[in-house]
This record gives sequence, structure tokens and C-alpha cells, in this order.
Amino acid sequence: MKTTTLKPADPKWVLIDAEGQNLGRMAAQIATILRGKNRASFSPHQLCGDHVIVINAQKLYFHPTKHRRKIYVSHSGYLGHLKTRSLKDMIEKKPTEMVEKAVKGMLPKNRLARKMLKRLHVYAEGEHQHEAQQPKVLTAAK
Repeated sequence: MKTTTLKPADPKWVLIDAEGQNLGRMAAQIATILRGKNRASFSPHQLCGDHVIVINAQKLYFHPTKHRRKIYVSHSGYLGHLKTRSLKDMIEKKPTEMVEKAVKGMLPKNRLARKMLKRLHVYAEGEHQHEAQQPKVLTAAK
């Protein structure tokens, strides 16, 4: 028997418009594309995913009660240095970080995931700087 492994194909660019979409469903779709599970040549130990551009991160859809109930927590490691931030504050101040955290939680926890996250490009507004790459526009079910 002989085992053959495929070389990963060249990465493509995918554009996702986040306006009106649910954060969790969109993050799951992005994680699948970054990981490369949508390709026939998927291999879990290789970086075979595509680049993903997310625009309009500020315009995600959330249930009205989630604005006050969902809390992002971070801890510096020192006693008493627990920082909390509500979803409403995250949307106003750091909408891109909100999407990045959701996608990071859905990727495997290893060195390869850090390389995958470098292929994620999130923008709060509708404009991005990757026009030269001619990204394929992906429409998700709302």
C-alpha cells in the first residue's frame, strides 16, 4: 500500500457581507472556509483553506435582549483584573473583534489555527482594501 497526500491548492478569496446575518451561523460558515473543509483536497494537518473578507461587521443581526445579556469577559491574570464588556459596547467600539472571537472559538486549538486566523480579514464598514484579489462573493442564507 502506498499513501499519497495532495498538496494544498492555491488559496482563493471569499467575500462575505455580514449585514443582517446571525453571528454564530456566519462564524461557523467562515470557520469551515478557513479550515478548507469545503474543498475536496481537505487535509486536517495542512493549511488548505481560503482567505475570507468580512464586511459590514457592525450591521450583524442580534435579538434585542442579547444586547444586554451577552457579555465578553477577559482576564489579565492579576487578581481583580477581570474586564467585562457588553455586546452593545463591542458593537460600538470593536465590531471586528467580536467576529474574530466567534470564529476563533470554532477553529481547532493548535498552531495551524493561528495561521488560519491570519487569513481572516474583518472590516466594520462596507469597504475593504482587497479589491485586487477579486474575491468571490458568497451569499449566505439569512
